[in-house]
Amino acid sequence: MSTAVIWDAQMTYHEAGMMHPESPRRLMAIHEMLESDGIGRELIHLSPKSIDHDVIALSHDPHYIARIANTAGKDNTSLDPDTTANRYTWDASLNAVGSVIAGIDAIHAGDATRAFAFVRPPGHHAEYDHAMGFCVFNNIAIAADYLINQLNISRIAIIDFDVHHGNGTQHRFYDRNDVFFGSVHRSPFYPGTGEIHEMGTGDGHGYTLNIPLSAGGDDDVFFSAMDTISKKMTDYQPEWMLVSAGFDAHENDSLGGMRMTTVGYQRMMGMLLDMADEYCSGKLLAALEGGYDIKALRSSVEAQLEAMHERG
Repeated sequence: MSTAVIWDAQMTYHEAGMMHPESPRRLMAIHEMLESDGIGRELIHLSPKSIDHDVIALSHDPHYIARIANTAGKDNTSLDPDTTANRYTWDASLNAVGSVIAGIDAIHAGDATRAFAFVRPPGHHAEYDHAMGFCVFNNIAIAADYLINQLNISRIAIIDFDVHHGNGTQHRFYDRNDVFFGSVHRSPFYPGTGEIHEMGTGDGHGYTLNIPLSAGGDDDVFFSAMDTISKKMTDYQPEWMLVSAGFDAHENDSLGGMRMTTVGYQRMMGMLLDMADEYCSGKLLAALEGGYDIKALRSSVEAQLEAMHERG
């Protein structure tokens, strides 16, 4: 059993604007950690897969994909009030999707048991036909649709612990029972979705679980929420686990207003790994979402990778 990581310099070329919190420094700090004498040397390092429009179109409108492709070579293309593309955003977005696919393929082939894709732009706010909240393509939703359509997986659990609710991911699977979506997030907060009563519709009713938390929530509050999600897994019996890993609930992150600690993030990954070991033969792919205090992001990611590696 082993842990793989996916990182590529192309994703640092995407710039959302001067002083934008979703900056290339986020991935650069993670890369420095991976290249140091610590945990990074113990892991399998993978490159993103080359992908085509058809893979992205598993989860996104072809007209929207064409719009993003048209930003290539152009600067300052506004995609939504919080999201701007530069001349490299299209290639970075392809690499982000290619990163999650590389992780899935490595796990499926038995070359790794679990993987962490360090991607930019992030994804969980991106809707079917538009960008939102720093996100261009919904990397984790594409990963789920790829598992279903290309690898014939029938039950996938997506767990999202970013401080912001993953509206795009929820909406993608809201009427489906082949994906269970569980989200732990601050509320009321951006983007204004993710209330307890949002449980899915039609065939998907009961397959969405939102656990909104009040501002100031600490490690224990998040652990309790994870316990609730874990109990749901007993009934759902997922074959794969996908994780939207945002670190903006860290106590040092000025955007989140929560009080998670680095040690707390390590334990939370341990809880997710317990679920994956019990139900999915360990198969777990995490993709980076938020986290805007650079030191807190680096330390929390490192702590989670240590938890992953310790599983053997």
